[in-house]
Amino acid sequence: MGQPDQRAGGAGPFTTRLTWPLPGGGAAVWESRLARRRGTLAVRPPGADTGRHRPADAVAVARLRRLNTIASIAFVIGGALFAAGAAVAQYGSGGAVESASIYFAGGLFFNTGGYVSLLQAINAPRHEPGGDRLVTRPWRWWSYEPMRLDWLSAFLLFAGTLVFGVNLLDSFLRGLSVQQVNRLIWTPDVIGCVLFLVSGHLALVEVCHGRPRLRPHRLDWWIVAVNQLGSVLFMVSALAAYTRPVTGSAVNTGIADWGTLTGALCFSVGGVLQLYEHP
Repeated sequence: MGQPDQRAGGAGPFTTRLTWPLPGGGAAVWESRLARRRGTLAVRPPGADTGRHRPADAVAVARLRRLNTIASIAFVIGGALFAAGAAVAQYGSGGAVESASIYFAGGLFFNTGGYVSLLQAINAPRHEPGGDRLVTRPWRWWSYEPMRLDWLSAFLLFAGTLVFGVNLLDSFLRGLSVQQVNRLIWTPDVIGCVLFLVSGHLALVEVCHGRPRLRPHRLDWWIVAVNQLGSVLFMVSALAAYTRPVTGSAVNTGIADWGTLTGALCFSVGGVLQLYEHP
C-alpha cells in the first residue's frame, strides 16, 4: 500500500480492493474477502478488463478451506439450536431452564464460529505490493489489526458471541428482580445485537467496496445480507424482550421468540451458503 501507481477502493480509512500494474504488463487486483475466503488474487493480462484468479499456495488453500468448513458448520448448528430454543420457549411444555440450556448450547457453537471467522481473517494470505500472487504467513492464534476491515468485522462478530454468552449464562439465574433481569440478561443481549449489526454492516462495506448496495449476483453478498437480516431480527427480539418495570412482563414475548427463531434460521442459512464460499 502507499505506492503512487496503486488504485484503492473501500470506505473511509479501510481498503477492501487494490489494483496495481505488474512489471510485465497487465495488472493485479486484490480484494480482501476473496483473499480471505477463497485465497485468490486476480491477474489481468495487458489490455484485458477481466483476468483469472490465481490461488495462493496449497498450505493457504487447505487452511482456508478447513477454517471455512468449521465456521460454516458451527453457524449452521448454532442457528438451528437457537431456533429450537425459541420454538421450545414458544410452544414447548418444558420450563425456562430447558430453553435456556438449548440456547446456551447454541451459543457455544456461535462462539466457535465467531472465533474461527476471526482466525480466517488473521491467517488469510496477504498481498505484496507489485507482486502477482498471495503470500502465506506463519499461523497465528491472535492479532490486533483494527485498521483492516475484515479483521474488525470478524472481531466484532466474535465479541458479540462472547457478550451473548454472558446473557445466556445469566438466563439460568432465578429469583431476579425486574431491574436485575434487565441489567444482567437484557443489556448483554442488546449489546451483543449491536455488535452483530456493526459487524454485518462492515461486512457489507467489504463486499461492496464502499457504501452497501444490492449485489444479488454475488454469493458473498447473499451470505453477508442473510446474516445481517438475522442480526436485525435478533435486535427486534431483544427489544421485545425488555421487561417493563411497571408490569414486570416483557414488552412482547411472542415477538421476542419469533425474532430469535427467524434470526437464528438466517444464520443457519448463511452458514449453509458459506460452505460454498471456499478456495
